[in-house]
Amino acid sequence: QVQLVESGGGLVQAGGSLRLSCADSGRTVSGYYMGWFRQTPGKEREFVASISWSGVNSYYADSVKGRFTISRDNAKNTVYLQMISVKPEDTAVYYCNGGGHVYRPGNYWGQGTQVTVSS
Repeated sequence: QVQLVESGGGLVQAGGSLRLSCADSGRTVSGYYMGWFRQTPGKEREFVASISWSGVNSYYADSVKGRFTISRDNAKNTVYLQMISVKPEDTAVYYCNGGGHVYRPGNYWGQGTQVTVSS
């Protein structure tokens, strides 16, 4: 069974930083991308960032490019989202995703972690 568990969310001031982690207890099928998506009430879940299995290729939403960095450590079965210079508009529930490709989400989701940015 593939299970993704996010951690690292919380309350942070605008301009601050956070690092989100996603641990894959069941290990996503090898060769697929891992990614981060976020969602606010009343809106659809939106793409934030993704990374290839090798870690060589990564993709970002325009709204976070230059501020967020995605990385992965396959030996630790963990993917990270380093968030710097956060803005109030970054406030959302962040979800880890596995089994997708580039911008397309896969079938495996974490339960989400709340990130709240105060102004």
